[in-house]
Amino acid sequence: MPRYEVNEISEILEMLSFQNLDIRAVTLGVDILPSLRYDDVKEGIISVIEEKASGFREAVDTVARRLGVKIVTKRLAVTPTCYLVDSLASDKDEAREVAVEIGLSLEEASEELKLDYVGGHAAFVDSGFSIGDYGVIYSIPEVLSSSERLSSLVNAASTAHGINIEAVSIMGVIIKELAELDYRGCTRLGVFANAIGGTPFIPGAYHDGRENDPVINIAISGPGVVESVVKLLEGKDLRTIHDAIKRVAFKITRLGELVGREVAEVMGAKFGSVDLSLAPTPAIGDSVAGILRAMGVEEVGAPGSLLALAVLTDAVKKGGAMATSSVGGLSGAFIPVSEDSGMAEAIRRGALNLQALLSMTAVCSTGIDMVPIPGEVEADKISAIIGDVMALAVTLDKVLGVRLIPVPGAKEGDEVDFGGILGSSPVLGVPRFDSKVLLARGGIVPPMVNRLLRG
Repeated sequence: MPRYEVNEISEILEMLSFQNLDIRAVTLGVDILPSLRYDDVKEGIISVIEEKASGFREAVDTVARRLGVKIVTKRLAVTPTCYLVDSLASDKDEAREVAVEIGLSLEEASEELKLDYVGGHAAFVDSGFSIGDYGVIYSIPEVLSSSERLSSLVNAASTAHGINIEAVSIMGVIIKELAELDYRGCTRLGVFANAIGGTPFIPGAYHDGRENDPVINIAISGPGVVESVVKLLEGKDLRTIHDAIKRVAFKITRLGELVGREVAEVMGAKFGSVDLSLAPTPAIGDSVAGILRAMGVEEVGAPGSLLALAVLTDAVKKGGAMATSSVGGLSGAFIPVSEDSGMAEAIRRGALNLQALLSMTAVCSTGIDMVPIPGEVEADKISAIIGDVMALAVTLDKVLGVRLIPVPGAKEGDEVDFGGILGSSPVLGVPRFDSKVLLARGGIVPPMVNRLLRG
């Protein structure tokens, strides 16, 4: 358990009181494969979750009161549902029906437990499709448009296996179908490369079966704290700024580990890891874009944005790694457009476009995230954007995702409000030229040469 000095406690209290520091999420990972022992899959899922997650909400609330820390959301992450569908279905049509039932059962269980989100309605298709993968993917429009808590991820690429172009193409269509039913459902759907278990953030959260069961994973926050520190360093060189950010990340991460271990102890679970990522909110003064401006970038998207983001991300990683040996998840800096008021403002000012965002994914830890686009954008263009992010991820051997939200009837520049911590943003334009012929070639792009470094 972390031990704190008096001055460190004072600094943390100031961060909590005046600089928007909070714990973004406490996520409980649960293995739901034992539900296969039940005759009825819905009964099995609900029973297993209620057994393992009972007392979770109360434990989080108890720790929040005891430590005086704001914990924004309580989340559940389960074993990828494609594994259950594989065991229960014999063909693609049955697989879709089973996947819908499983997804809605997860929604019901999380609602009963009064949790904010549940992740793990997932398919892993970087090297090909199973029946379960097909079932999950084609269930997504129905289950996400019929739910409020359930999230889905589809892992379409990996450093080990390459990029599944068929999956990339299918997901463009799935995103369009979901948007036409309920575009807000797209805020809970991510297409990933190199997705990893133990991630506490939605929609990337799932329990990979190798973790403890149940297990507590923590998502920290803190952009407002970092921005406040950087603003005090006007005129200082970038090494000094890097060092100051590293020290702040150390303190924030220590708080995250303390919360995680306390929650785990209260409910009798195991503590897993802390995701070091700086996660912004729509609140003024809680913005990753604000940090980049404080560092000296006139507006996000200007030349130098990538440099500033690289310095920030590296400092966060190093500071967090010094604070805990239990690092997990994505662990970097998030740039979700609608969830960061500064990123949204950069679009309004004409400084930030899709290509600038794509370049920034090379050094951030999310990808193209929470980006509203015109509803008329064709599925193949959405797929091409996904393909670009997948290519970056496998080339750089990192986790990246895509969360695009086509808004029916909306044009470039229109304002869209998703509500709450999801924020608002102008609709971002998409280039008019396409890559239909490229995607139509299909197949699986083989692993890049860096795969050889793994042995």
